[in-house]
Amino acid sequence: MSAAFDNMLPSSKPIPMNAVLQKSLIGPYGPWLASQMPDPPKLSFRNDIWSKIEDWKPSAHAKAQEQIAEPLIKDTIAVTTKKKYSYDGLHIEKLTWQLPYGRPVEAIFLKPENSTGKLPAILALHDHAGKKYFGKRKITKTSDVQHLLMEAHQKSDYGGRAWANEMAKRGYAVLVHDAFSFGSRRVFYEDMAGIEWGPLKAEGRTDENAEDVRNIEAYNEWAAQHEHLMAKSLLSAGTSYTGMVLAEDRIALDILSARKDVDAERIGCGGLSGGGLRTVYLGGMDARIKCAVCVGFMTTWKDFLLNKAYTHTWMTYAPGLANYLEFPEILGLRVPLPTMVQSNNHDSLYTLPEMKKADEILATVYSKAGHPERYSGKFYDGGHKFDIQMQTDAFDWFDTWLGK
Repeated sequence: MSAAFDNMLPSSKPIPMNAVLQKSLIGPYGPWLASQMPDPPKLSFRNDIWSKIEDWKPSAHAKAQEQIAEPLIKDTIAVTTKKKYSYDGLHIEKLTWQLPYGRPVEAIFLKPENSTGKLPAILALHDHAGKKYFGKRKITKTSDVQHLLMEAHQKSDYGGRAWANEMAKRGYAVLVHDAFSFGSRRVFYEDMAGIEWGPLKAEGRTDENAEDVRNIEAYNEWAAQHEHLMAKSLLSAGTSYTGMVLAEDRIALDILSARKDVDAERIGCGGLSGGGLRTVYLGGMDARIKCAVCVGFMTTWKDFLLNKAYTHTWMTYAPGLANYLEFPEILGLRVPLPTMVQSNNHDSLYTLPEMKKADEILATVYSKAGHPERYSGKFYDGGHKFDIQMQTDAFDWFDTWLGK
């Protein structure tokens, strides 16, 4: 047994007799493991040994960085503008940039048409949703012609709106890029070797049927099975799925911050579901994010362990991090920077008691830091979504702290 795991499991702590009778995703092993998890964890600001965030944050941030194992990308990244045009009152740019590996990243930049000067900005983070064929298109609309799967997705998850467009219409510069393993950054079937899961028609096609619904759904089904393989391979390389996504999100933040039409001191980020998860890590780890809104992705490690790990992407899990910080405390690393978390009472991806516990943890962190007003935890009726009311509350939060 490793020293790190040995430290996590104190031998002197008794195991409740009823633990072996309880059920979990992993049978009787789950309750026992949960009973051994320290609460609060080793580097939680809630521990009595810290009273000032400046004494606590350096060690907590450094340990989180170590556990996430984010790859360091030192290359200078050049951005190419493929197209500029106006649509629905917005100036739109289609951008691309090449990282040291993989196919080029594609992105969409939006701002109000005829805007001048430096604007506050949002790095808008798209969701996962088991739809890896798509990325940036999930939360944008760049013409009257929209793929019917994206039209349906926005209707079901976003109240029928492309929320990145709505944010830009409020006076913001908004950048939406394809996350690692999504959209332009997805794993193309013809680029892969070593396993066979049957033919895929969607990849490598350039004719008018390339985005046939059946082809896209076949790819998404394949990509869902491939995600565990990606996670194992990344761990074998000494990094993690979490680290890869964070590294590429930071590059996008670099690009947004460097624009002449963006005020680099007024940048926020946010997103639903997988976008909320990305907000937890980017918002927690990078202080350039001055305001963060995490939507539909907040609970505790115990909720994942016992109840809900199967509903979530490998992007969630950084090995060993739970020894040091509770899941909401990753986002809490940004204290005292303003943070909003929006949760839905009937979201089947989490249990409500653990969502409430996560909210209490973040509220405690901000209160102990002396800035309770800079945290807002809001709960809404309904299932997994970022609907119009939630968007309005989130946009108002950005307005309050970034100064439109």
